[in-house]
Amino acid sequence: MSNEDDLMTIRKMCDAYGVTPRALRFYESKELLSPIRQGTRRLFTRRDRARLKLILRGKRFGFSLEEIRQLLDLYDVGDQQVTQLARTYEVASRHLNDMVRQRTELDEAITELKEQLAWCERRLVELNVHSAAE
Repeated sequence: MSNEDDLMTIRKMCDAYGVTPRALRFYESKELLSPIRQGTRRLFTRRDRARLKLILRGKRFGFSLEEIRQLLDLYDVGDQQVTQLARTYEVASRHLNDMVRQRTELDEAITELKEQLAWCERRLVELNVHSAAE
């Protein structure tokens, strides 16, 4: 496979990863991706594709773009990714704790709303019974 076969145009990237050209340009402006520029044309390397996968996963997990950028930058530290993995573990653990807390709060809100709906339903039945009796 030649080096050119490893390159993807912006359209192919969009199709492969379900992102918009605007998103790719935005990630490039935030220095998260660094495609090869040929005039106005952008060509994305395997490294860009791997980074985009990590960006999308990080976003899904609630990481800020700054956190993602910092974690991606740690890849080049030269310690076999020990620093990057340790920092990723720390950030991911914090986000997991936040997500669990949010889920607990959401579960409580759902339970309370269901109780309120049940009360409203009972009250409407009572009022309709009284209205029908009059």
